[in-house]
Amino acid sequence: MRLGMIGLGKMGGNMVLRLVRGGQEVVGYDRNEENVALIEAGGARGARTMDELMAALGEPGERAVWVMVPAGDITQSVIDDLAERLAPGDIVVDGGNSNFKDTMRRAEALAEKGIEMVDVGTSGGIWGLKEGYAMMVGGSEGAVERLRPFLEVLAPAPDRGWGRMGPSGSGHYVKMVHNGIEYGMMQAYAEGFELLHARKDYGLDLAQIAELWRHGSVIRSWLLDLTAEALANEADFSQLSDYVADSGEGRWTVIDSIELGIPTPVITLATQMRFRSQQEVSYAGQMLSAMRRAFGGHAVKVLESTRQESVVPEVEPGEHPAVAAPQNIDVGAAQSQSSGEEAQQLGETGQTRVTGDGA
Repeated sequence: MRLGMIGLGKMGGNMVLRLVRGGQEVVGYDRNEENVALIEAGGARGARTMDELMAALGEPGERAVWVMVPAGDITQSVIDDLAERLAPGDIVVDGGNSNFKDTMRRAEALAEKGIEMVDVGTSGGIWGLKEGYAMMVGGSEGAVERLRPFLEVLAPAPDRGWGRMGPSGSGHYVKMVHNGIEYGMMQAYAEGFELLHARKDYGLDLAQIAELWRHGSVIRSWLLDLTAEALANEADFSQLSDYVADSGEGRWTVIDSIELGIPTPVITLATQMRFRSQQEVSYAGQMLSAMRRAFGGHAVKVLESTRQESVVPEVEPGEHPAVAAPQNIDVGAAQSQSSGEEAQQLGETGQTRVTGDGA
């Protein structure tokens, strides 16, 4: 079986390169010519149009197309297009961060045409090319087995880091909960290090502490490894905004916990903290300030200007992951972008963006 990859960004492009290095036949398509040229330089076959992609995948019923584009409307439009091009027995793989309910709906629609739907919740980010990807797979046993050669190459090892979770939708569901846990872990590390940073009287060395915790501590993790590296290299956070994007999985985890009646206070609060970071000004905070003055006559602060921010673009496909390290963030490369481009760069296309004004 030959695999087609639609979307050759920082994840899709690197996945194609890993597959080619593992001896798999892959054809990649992207609207960005530079991304196509990159995988061709790595030994993969590139396609400039959807027609060209489909023609390169072989016989109907034996084709697989992996979709690696932003969640939401973009993913839906690509799958709708594939539904008209593919034949019974073909497989559509969604490797993005789609909502599991959307995946279940799409699987039902494709099944009416005899097309298999496999969802692959994919973790590994820009390090996946070198280290491999953790993949939580949903779909029929038969479809997953047909994809096994590709999954074994993409994973950290053929027998580790991937597995079938259950029917269509289950892969994205498990990845959703994975990302909810990730939100909580990141928030806990950030709060802990802020507390250490604030304790000036002890003269604490945060780099030393992070490195110590990496060895033998019960809170050691890959996230801590990355944090320790940034602190050891004296990363300067002072010019970074405290805006933290959310791609949707955290809020979807919270919503499902409510529907199931399962308490998830840590994940919920971590998600709420991201919402707060995305507000230019908190209306609730403004109201609190007004109320405090009203009942106590206290002094209040007024705005001179709201914050103005620009975006340092995402890592390009094929670039070494080290360029994304906090100490290597090039503030001078920041640029203003349209709202749609910015949302895609920040990974916010799968849900409504928080503004604080109800919009």
